[in-house]
Amino acid sequence: MAYKIPKSVLVLVHTTRQVLLLERVRPAGFWQSVTGSLEPGEDWRQAAERELAEETGFAATNLIDTGVRNCFPIVPPWSERYAPGVTENEERIFTLLLATPEAPRLRPSEHCRFAWLPPRAAAERCGSYTNRNAILRLFGPLDEAAQAS
Repeated sequence: MAYKIPKSVLVLVHTTRQVLLLERVRPAGFWQSVTGSLEPGEDWRQAAERELAEETGFAATNLIDTGVRNCFPIVPPWSERYAPGVTENEERIFTLLLATPEAPRLRPSEHCRFAWLPPRAAAERCGSYTNRNAILRLFGPLDEAAQAS
């Protein structure tokens, strides 16, 4: 078995008012933005472009590296994908602004549904705190008045 590299990208696909989330096949009910590990020989941007194309079919035009880096513990059910003794993953955050919500082309082996949600609802639905934080960082305070305007 080839182990995953403990470096990954998170690509936050959004419009000015909505965020795209994908529901993973496993574990059921786990919602997230576009994510994935680097492959051998890939740099961060190449991984973001590849994952975006694989998980949504979207082109990476206007892909922005936010400069945000996260380091977090690898938890079940993901730990068996990494070499023994690997306990942390480094993640870099990218964003992709679309003019209007578009239906992604999902990979049925990886994701079963998608949803375009207002930022507050997207942040609440995310299964990952780094994903939640990326949404909050991008959209700022998510009070009801700000979302209604």
